[in-house]
Amino acid sequence: MDSKKILEQILKLKPNDKFMIVEGILKSLDEPNSVIDDIWSEEAEKRLKAYRKGKHAGIPMEEVFKEDK
Repeated sequence: MDSKKILEQILKLKPNDKFMIVEGILKSLDEPNSVIDDIWSEEAEKRLKAYRKGKHAGIPMEEVFKEDK
């Protein structure tokens, strides 16, 4: 069954059943993934090394979290 047919079937369900499906899908997307974790770890190391070598400037925390009004 392709995704279009699956969606058509889901749209016929009661709201509670739809919610259970959405919740299950979102939960599955939030599971730990060692491959992605390794990629982010390598990226963080590259950024830290570049910062320490002066290739990238840091941004003060206050600037990062400043709310524009």
